[in-house]
This record gives sequence, structure tokens and C-alpha cells, in this order.
Amino acid sequence: MTAYLIADIKVKDPKWIPAYAASVPDLVHKHGGKYLARSGNVKTLEGKPLDTTLIALMAFPSEAAARAFTDDPAYASFASARQGGSESRFQLIDNTDLAGTISYLAKG
Repeated sequence: MTAYLIADIKVKDPKWIPAYAASVPDLVHKHGGKYLARSGNVKTLEGKPLDTTLIALMAFPSEAAARAFTDDPAYASFASARQGGSESRFQLIDNTDLAGTISYLAKG
């Protein structure tokens, strides 16, 4: 079952970004993931805007694959740099429909 990792990041100190942006996509790909978006063009259409600099959306073949990425020892130094230079939230969702009314999604 596909799992989506949503990274919501507010950059405080951008020093970590060049190395992270250059290296982390390879780690995402190593675990079967791919970026669907990595953008600073965040527009709030409804509700109070989040204090966000960028949002990255990645798709993985499973929750286990997404966790393997975040738990990969090769990612640890990049995660630490990101955490030190930003306020970050990583959220994981699957591709289910909680209400069960969308025919092409599994009932969640």
C-alpha cells in the first residue's frame, strides 16, 4: 500500500539546505520513494496559514519503505542538520479513504 511522507518545514537557518537538497533525493530513491513535490510555493486556500517555508511530498511503496528511509543511518546526519536549522514536521499517510466512499481507494 502506497505511503506518502509529507515534510512541512520552516527554515530558520538555511546552511543545511545545499547538502540536504543534493544528497537526500538519492536516499529517498534508495528506499523506493520518489518526490511528488518539493516546493516553497505554499498557498493557503482555507483556514489559518501555516508558518511554512516549504513542503515536500514523497511517495513510497509502503510504510515500511518510508520508515526505512527515515531510519537509514546514512540519513541521520542530514536529518540532524535539518532539525537543527528548521522547525520540521514529518507526517505519514496511506492511500486509503477513511469514509470508504471513493471507489478507487481502499477503505481506511
